Amino acid sequence: MAKICTICGKGSRMFGVRKKLRGKYNPTVKRRKYPNLQWLAVPVDVKHKNYIAFAGKRILACAKCIKTLSKPDRKRRSAKPTIEQPKAVVAERQKASPTKASPKTKH
Repeated sequence: MAKICTICGKGSRMFGVRKKLRGKYNPTVKRRKYPNLQWLAVPVDVKHKNYIAFAGKRILACAKCIKTLSKPDRKRRSAKPTIEQPKAVVAERQKASPTKASPKTKH
């Protein structure tokens, strides 16, 4: 049994810390870190696009993928269209607003 997430493919990584001791680096052993894999029964009526292929199956998934599955599938929003104002309205607003005078300096 491989220790790899079925959904995202996250696997083991090498991890090491360089610990400095009195100006010299203390040799530390590299360790292999494994993802937090758990057995998950994916519901049959899943709507998330990454999980549709595994609907109704029991798979090994990392904690991050399990958390993502519990969130609602968000639809991407397109950028809001900008509303352009007519030139006449812009000109009126510029005339109506008083121009700021330069601040007077005190001596």
